[in-house]
Amino acid sequence: MAPRAPTNPAKSTAPHAPGPGRPKDLAKREAILEASKRLFVQLGFDAVSMDQIAAEAGVSKLTVYSHFGDKDALFVAAVKSHCEQGMPTSLLEDRPDVPLAVRLLEVATAFYAMISSPEAIAGHRILCSPQLANTPLPQMFWEAGPRRVQEGFAALLDARVAAGQLFIDDTELAASQFFTLLKGEPHARLVFGCACASDAITGMVPEAHVAACVELFLRAYARPQ
Repeated sequence: MAPRAPTNPAKSTAPHAPGPGRPKDLAKREAILEASKRLFVQLGFDAVSMDQIAAEAGVSKLTVYSHFGDKDALFVAAVKSHCEQGMPTSLLEDRPDVPLAVRLLEVATAFYAMISSPEAIAGHRILCSPQLANTPLPQMFWEAGPRRVQEGFAALLDARVAAGQLFIDDTELAASQFFTLLKGEPHARLVFGCACASDAITGMVPEAHVAACVELFLRAYARPQ
């Protein structure tokens, strides 16, 4: 695959916004997003053209540009859509009537399912490719996906700290630790393509891994009852 053309230093790191006009057709927008997810996963970022995405979605290329502006913005929108489907804002709401351990397990289970999906693993590999090094896309990805999830979870932790259930000085750091712990060795092996070997070596299925991470987090931060 040919190296990606260097990013123009004058280009803003923000996605190129679509132009003004009539309200966009939401069904077409969703079709474009789903088509882009499939093609980015199958072919990689650089190998996918806006023409291919338009054909896959059953719309014109002009419609794709009208909704998303450029391919970088479309990739970021696809990442955001994947994260919002796997980790909707409602999942990160406090819900104080639900026991702390149950809430953490709910969040952890959804997060691990999201990051271990074939789409997420393919996206991770794309972002780690040399073609995307020194481009705005990794930072744009971070803002569109992981940052939203970590900030939402930190707010949940803040509420539980205020309720006296957790003792945490820095909930943003604790949120980062929680999700990093959940990724751990299993996610690394998925990215490397040796997940089956991991299961054979550790004997740990995803449910057990998630439960162990939640238990460790609570041991670190839960207030004694």
